[in-house]
Amino acid sequence: MISWKKHFKQGLITIALLLVSTAPIYAQGDAKNGEKLFKANCTACHALDKQLVGPALGGVVARLKADQNLDTDWIHKWVKNNKELRASGDKYANEVFEKFNKTEMQLFPNLQDKDIDDILEYTTNPPPPEPDPVATPVDGAAAGASGEDSSTSKIILVSLLAIAGLLIALMFKIGQLVKLQQSEELTAANARNAKSFAQIYEKYSVVGKIILGALAVFAFYGFWNWLMWIGVYKGYKPEQPIYFSHNIHAGVNKIDCQLCHSSAKYGKVSEIPSMNVCMNCHKMIPEYKGKYLEPGKDRDFYTGEIKKIYEATGWDEASQSYTGKTKPVQWTRIHNMPDFVYFNHAQHVVAGEQAIISSHNKKNPDNKIDVVCKACHGKIDTMNVVQMANDFTMGWCIECHRTTEVDMTNGYNQAYFSGLHDKLKKQYPSSNGKITVSAIGGMECGKCHY
Repeated sequence: MISWKKHFKQGLITIALLLVSTAPIYAQGDAKNGEKLFKANCTACHALDKQLVGPALGGVVARLKADQNLDTDWIHKWVKNNKELRASGDKYANEVFEKFNKTEMQLFPNLQDKDIDDILEYTTNPPPPEPDPVATPVDGAAAGASGEDSSTSKIILVSLLAIAGLLIALMFKIGQLVKLQQSEELTAANARNAKSFAQIYEKYSVVGKIILGALAVFAFYGFWNWLMWIGVYKGYKPEQPIYFSHNIHAGVNKIDCQLCHSSAKYGKVSEIPSMNVCMNCHKMIPEYKGKYLEPGKDRDFYTGEIKKIYEATGWDEASQSYTGKTKPVQWTRIHNMPDFVYFNHAQHVVAGEQAIISSHNKKNPDNKIDVVCKACHGKIDTMNVVQMANDFTMGWCIECHRTTEVDMTNGYNQAYFSGLHDKLKKQYPSSNGKITVSAIGGMECGKCHY
């Protein structure tokens, strides 16, 4: 007699075994922790949905199982030491190495099995993306740096127009009087008017001359002030062919200024970085996924600007190679010293770094800086659009040289100016021998002018 109860039990056991065999082929991990580990260790070369330096890793566990019949043990070996796996003669490991231009993958012996399982869980079941944050407002201090100067310029312009109007009216009235005096048909009424005006002018001539003199002086001052501001472009922020936010790069991501402007530390000029400097990072960062967004801009906008870099350098995302077809970028220079001015960045960034930072923070206790670049260029790390933050006039430079004390803890200064300190104490007892830049030649014409 057939035992249906026995067959039913066997059927349940078979179904259970099938379910176990079709369960996920990797140990379940923590997707959130996997996301952190993936971003910290993998995003330089990999993305979930597209090939970068290495293959796309979205669904990599299922893909390897289906295509190569490889399980997570193989992935663990590859991640920890792919070089050793290739040396062992593993066929697929060497195929991957050849396919991706023999690019050596970094070894991760420090990652535990659980860490790798968490990363694999993230590649299989990534958590939903966080909603876009509210756009962060732009730093008001940087945006309104030139507001006061702009208001002053408007007041001066209006004053000059008013003076010009008064002078024109006065000249017109004098012209009428001259015409009346030269006319043979001078009427009695006109004669009385002319005589009355002449009497008034004669009576108050001193006051009139004082007023006209004051207006002339004020007009000359306005004209002189306008002349002095020729070539001064404080607040100047032109539109660039590729939108570059220093706020995102130097502020949010804390990228050091000298990573891009490398010659500022060792050369006279702080160069405009070439596009290959941008590609050092953006070869692996094809799209913007940051949380910071400017008002009126979204991530697609920033991603579009990255694509302009690819167009300029001739980078083909699909093949991950350069096509050789480049397109020069015509940047608009913002800070540009006249030809007759000598300015050495290295001298300020290296020798004068601590002295400049200390002097600036003493004079501006509510606006302290931590990087020497900010003393002249303003808080670049808060600017989305770079602007000229200071006057960069001769007077502005001289004032800095007069007030900035030399850093005597600097080994070179300590040795070179050892006798100067005692000499200055005797020469300027009231300053207690304070050594400023002006005391060591910072006021000499030949230092800045050829």
